[in-house]
Amino acid sequence: MFAGLVTPSQGSAAAVTLLSPPPLGVPLEFHRGPRRSQVKRDGQLIATVAGAAGEPAVIDPLSPAEAEQASRAFQGFTGHPFPTCFVCGHERPAGDGLALTPGPVEGRPGTVACLWTPTDEQASADGGIPDELVWSVLDCPGGWTCDPRTEPMVLNRMTAVISRRPVPGDPCVVVGVLRRRQGRTAVVDTALFDASGREAGRASAVWVAVPEGLPASA
Repeated sequence: MFAGLVTPSQGSAAAVTLLSPPPLGVPLEFHRGPRRSQVKRDGQLIATVAGAAGEPAVIDPLSPAEAEQASRAFQGFTGHPFPTCFVCGHERPAGDGLALTPGPVEGRPGTVACLWTPTDEQASADGGIPDELVWSVLDCPGGWTCDPRTEPMVLNRMTAVISRRPVPGDPCVVVGVLRRRQGRTAVVDTALFDASGREAGRASAVWVAVPEGLPASA
């Protein structure tokens, strides 16, 4: 949703940096800037939004069969650090969330994949899948290129570009690739393809490990 606030002059690929957890159920303030805009709450900086300097890297597609096989090895059914996550959590009511299951791809180290079939309920009034859902699908699979069960990580920065809106009922393949890991920081790329291998969108992201693990209240 923050990415949707970027002006056309800031480029087609939007970059969002989260600086503190976005609060829910309260109004936020959008402060437009010539190159970098800000999202705030009562003066606290929540996120910055800008046009990206370049587009995320290209990822080789996988077939639906390969993605389905990978998803069977999803590690998040037990020990998930965020089991109610909208994208990859599995402790939400049926139909409330995306319930993605990105699992490791055999023969491709640092790569995960899964299937996603958008529904009519997820479509906007014009029949297409809204960009914020595509960004969501491009988000969490990247986090599972590491093992967040043993070392919880949170999203810090994400750049994405959408080239084709998914169609409800058409199965899509989601692929995530770990590009590098240094200390607490992981750099990952993700991509979304239709069943024939045509790209619908791609993203790059920076994930950061929580230094002391999750608090007991999480």
